Amino acid sequence: MKIHQLSAEQACASLHSTLDGLSENEAQRRLLEYGPNHVEEIGTEHLAVTFAREFTHFFALILWLAAVLAFIAEWNDPGQGMATLGFAIIGVIVINGAFSFWQEYRAQNAVAALRNLLPPQVKVLRDGAAKRIPAADLVPGDVILLEGGDAIPADCRLLEAFGVRVNIATVTGESLPKARGADSTGESEALHSRNVLLAGTTLVSGEARALVFATGMRSEFGKIAHLTQTAGEAASPLQREIARLSRLLALLSLLLGVVFFATGQFLGLPFWLNFIFAIGIIVANVPEGLLPTVTLALAMAAQRMAKRNALIRHLPAVETLGSTTVICTDKTGTLTLNRMSVKQLFLSEVFCTPAELAQPPHLRAGLLFDTALYCHNLKETRQGGKPALLGDPMEVALVEMARAAIAPRGDFGRVDEIPFDADRKRLSLLYRTPDGVMLYCKGAPETVLPLCSSMEVNGVSQPFGEQHMGRLRQAQEAMAEQGLRVLALAYRRIPPGSARDTWERELTLCGLIGLEDPPRPEVPAAIARCRAAGIKVIMVTGDHPHTAKAIARTIGLAHQPVVIGGTELQRMSPTQLQLALDAPEIIFARVGADQKLRIVQALKQKGEIVAATGDGVNDAPALKAADIGISMGLSGTDVAKESADMILMDDNFGSIVAAIEEGRAVFENIRKFLTYILTSNVPELVPYLAFALFKIPLPLTIVQILAVDLGTDMLPALALGAEKPGADVMEKPPRARSERLLSWPLLLRAYLFLGLLEAAAAMAAFCYVLHDGGWQYGQALDAGAPLYLQATTACLSAIIVMQVANVFLCRHPTESAFRFSLLGNRLLLAGIALEAILILLIVYTPWGNHWFGTSPIGAAVWLFILPFAGTMLALEELRKALVRRMASR
Repeated sequence: MKIHQLSAEQACASLHSTLDGLSENEAQRRLLEYGPNHVEEIGTEHLAVTFAREFTHFFALILWLAAVLAFIAEWNDPGQGMATLGFAIIGVIVINGAFSFWQEYRAQNAVAALRNLLPPQVKVLRDGAAKRIPAADLVPGDVILLEGGDAIPADCRLLEAFGVRVNIATVTGESLPKARGADSTGESEALHSRNVLLAGTTLVSGEARALVFATGMRSEFGKIAHLTQTAGEAASPLQREIARLSRLLALLSLLLGVVFFATGQFLGLPFWLNFIFAIGIIVANVPEGLLPTVTLALAMAAQRMAKRNALIRHLPAVETLGSTTVICTDKTGTLTLNRMSVKQLFLSEVFCTPAELAQPPHLRAGLLFDTALYCHNLKETRQGGKPALLGDPMEVALVEMARAAIAPRGDFGRVDEIPFDADRKRLSLLYRTPDGVMLYCKGAPETVLPLCSSMEVNGVSQPFGEQHMGRLRQAQEAMAEQGLRVLALAYRRIPPGSARDTWERELTLCGLIGLEDPPRPEVPAAIARCRAAGIKVIMVTGDHPHTAKAIARTIGLAHQPVVIGGTELQRMSPTQLQLALDAPEIIFARVGADQKLRIVQALKQKGEIVAATGDGVNDAPALKAADIGISMGLSGTDVAKESADMILMDDNFGSIVAAIEEGRAVFENIRKFLTYILTSNVPELVPYLAFALFKIPLPLTIVQILAVDLGTDMLPALALGAEKPGADVMEKPPRARSERLLSWPLLLRAYLFLGLLEAAAAMAAFCYVLHDGGWQYGQALDAGAPLYLQATTACLSAIIVMQVANVFLCRHPTESAFRFSLLGNRLLLAGIALEAILILLIVYTPWGNHWFGTSPIGAAVWLFILPFAGTMLALEELRKALVRRMASR
């Protein structure tokens, strides 16, 4: 038999212990055998390995190869600037690696946060005497003493319990404190047993003596910690797409370099000249600024989300949220306020609300308010300098309701108490009042109503009969259907000299009170927007199915949902679970941490992009396994926050919608600046083709290519990444998982249309300067000649001017550039201004001429280039108009 199914004496005997605990010597021996009572950290990848990996992936290896080849070329033919190129490429590798490491790095504080939930000290019985020891020194067989407010240090079996109520929301997700007793139970699972206290939970009220039976990683708490650490983190959709794109472009660059090197050899080019030519082809095709630009764009989107109360801890989560297809949300503290309140009352045989009841005179309430005000075990405390009540949230709600309606009649002295326990399901307190000794009672209706002989009707006591009982039961069922927790309140004047066992007889019923953990007011609108955006929302909670269903209906999450309990889920095979998830409306109730994780994994197996929300320890494994984990910032535990990719700083489920809106814009914005970046690859590549095929001077040097890729293009590309979401972005379904970042239409537009127009302008400017300077085809031209420097400068300047026009064209693939306000994206104007300043510094300053191999050019050259930019603008607008016309047919 399991320990919770044994009697207290049998439970102690099964662990070779006694009701007075272990001896000190035996405890020390067991500590050596079982180890300390704390959460252990499993082996993780060292940061140095993670850092090194960012410099050895395929994309980086291609750049390392290019740098090595540049140094070899410099060694063979010094003075050609190849060493500068080599160092520049290494700089690119370092920048990309640093950004990627920043993007990947997450401090693994989840384990530390778990440890912080366990108390540092605990009162234990050793050698029959009570003493305080570090919680880490607890061992199976120890007997500990607990009182209201204590954190539970290990999994324990109750030996004695007096009015014990436990808040287990952090482990199971159940919102209401649960009564616990010492009697053995027939429950199959210890997790739901009434005589078990779980590590990481809190004793809300009462006193207890308990036997420790599981410590450290063997406790339910430790198992959750293990799930959190081993759940792993799959690459986000954006990370997978960027990795695929990087490999594709790097492989293409390497392939082109090899092909053109072979072509140069076939055409009879000198080996080292051909070698430099091949390096140029590789550098021209590798988008060196892609990874830093993507990372910075994500960081900027994360800043915008932070202004909307969504804090991003893991940058790729920005875009992942935008592609989310399913949200698995916890109920307590996420959809609800995690704060009990009185919603409905049944008094004098009619339903009413607290607001209606609070209107004086309070005849209908009778002594209801007095009963609510005095029948509790709360402690007065101060939080943030203000008075506060500490204890059971239900009792707090009742006292707050009463205080809002009446002033206390006095500080009555408490005489005695008949404590709450799991069998009685009620609490009775005796007070000495001016009217004599009064007993105030509250509890489950099924245990309080049979003790009543009368009831208050409009302030007058009337005999309590079967007809009243029937109406009360109907009222109780009606409130339970709404997901309310129903309590009955009653009172009695105790005659002098009455025996204790007669105190709870002939009570006068005040009425029934229905309490709820109310939904957050913004949640229904957020759920509706998710539905409009094609996002399925699934409630996954540890609470009761009736409560979950009622909340789901209230917030518009579901009307006729399929409800699957934890026991039923446990019996399901993976295939059955995946089929069950096809239901349009589904709720999971009474589920544990491992089951939440299983649901997330099943959804991912179905090809869904899964976001999981939550705030408790029990949510941490699912948060970590999901494509994006979302934790609550105010009510969330440290464990949940450290396991999440995003934290809602205002605990507002509605902030998720705002974050999804920003996330959806990110993917399209990345496509915009990808088009912009790839377009400039063509005018960087064509000069090398012309150099090899037509035997003209090289129109663009490799350092000048890097000036475009890592200099002038960076801020305009970032500005495209900062474009605001479209007005209809939340009215479209999530993008298909198969939709690629780099699509054929994008490639064709960038390479075969915009890129060719820019290449034509660049080559025309180069030839214009050469022709204007008197150069003849076939004539040799020294690399340091002023005319050659001016010609390459004209080629570089033409690319920059064309990219200035291109940044406006890339704001939308089909809409006219003139539809968008210049002031709608101020970063765009800043990017263009910086682009202009950089090219002027490169062209007209001595250091710019020295480092980039340029020479000042006259105004005639700029005037020659400008019509090409206008032509590209006109042709692209014509293409967009044709696309829109075809789409409207």
